[in-house]
Amino acid sequence: MRAEKSVRVCEKGHTYYKSSDCTSCPTCDKENKPESGFLSKLSSPARNALISEGIETLQELSKYSEKEILKLHGVGPASIPIMKMSLQEEGLSFKE
Repeated sequence: MRAEKSVRVCEKGHTYYKSSDCTSCPTCDKENKPESGFLSKLSSPARNALISEGIETLQELSKYSEKEILKLHGVGPASIPIMKMSLQEEGLSFKE
């Protein structure tokens, strides 16, 4: 059974529909997307999950294991290869 979508309005006044209790506004997510860096390569949910955890650089990301990152709400298995590649480009990796 699929949850019914409800109308929401973010603090900036954008109207959007969501069926989950996720509060991220798709319009704000697009406006806030970085133009470069590893965060720009990730989906909005994954990017928001990392930022809300205080992870905004590859150095900060390298302090976490893959398992810890996958536990964050919004990060799925498709995000891991993108993060791994970005870490490797800088000579970094996930914590073991």
